Amino acid sequence: MIKSIIVLLIFLFATTFAKAQVSIGQQAPELSLPGKNGDTIKLSSFQGKIVLVDFWASWCVPCRRNNPFLVYLYKKYKNKGLEIYGLSIDEEKDRWLGAVKKDRLSWPQVVDNKGWDAPSTLTYGVEAIPANFLLDKEGKIIAIDLEGQELEKKIKALLK
Repeated sequence: MIKSIIVLLIFLFATTFAKAQVSIGQQAPELSLPGKNGDTIKLSSFQGKIVLVDFWASWCVPCRRNNPFLVYLYKKYKNKGLEIYGLSIDEEKDRWLGAVKKDRLSWPQVVDNKGWDAPSTLTYGVEAIPANFLLDKEGKIIAIDLEGQELEKKIKALLK
């Protein structure tokens, strides 16, 4: 009986303090972060477009491997109504900017330089990167962590 109570208490404690993940159908929480030049870029400023919020970092190998695909998507769909809001959790500005340049990321880039303790990761419940959230034209989350052809198929359907 005591073991059961202890297990229950541990479970309740763990779930109470776990990061809350946003969910599909929910309005995307606002993000307002500094861009490459120090200017503040608000996520809501892209309302009216299909937006992919892409959490990444310069030190994240899977993120960097995914960047060429995002470059392809952006070139193909930006003039049709797609925007990408690249959100780095890099703590070192020079490494972040170097990766943006090297990977030729031409879409808006912002940084929340507190790493895993960044307010944006806590708000969105990001526990691993790369992570992405696809938003409709009204700013509602319509998909989470889509990759590759599945992501492109969803973007293409939304832009029709």
